[in-house]
Amino acid sequence: MVKVSRLNDEEIFINPHLIETIEATPDAVITLTNGKKLVVKEDVSEIIKRIVQYRQTISNKNFSETNEEL
Repeated sequence: MVKVSRLNDEEIFINPHLIETIEATPDAVITLTNGKKLVVKEDVSEIIKRIVQYRQTISNKNFSETNEEL
């Protein structure tokens, strides 16, 4: 899950696999695959950075677990 902040400073966690688009309007608007839109404080580049870190983390974890079984 990726942590982002709504405009009222409420922290929420979103599943990055459900993100369809991210727009800068100038606030970042995240559109999920179900059509729900979230307006967040972070800029687009920061959200992308967090998504990449999340995917690297789960990728490395899965790789480590696979290697332990060999």
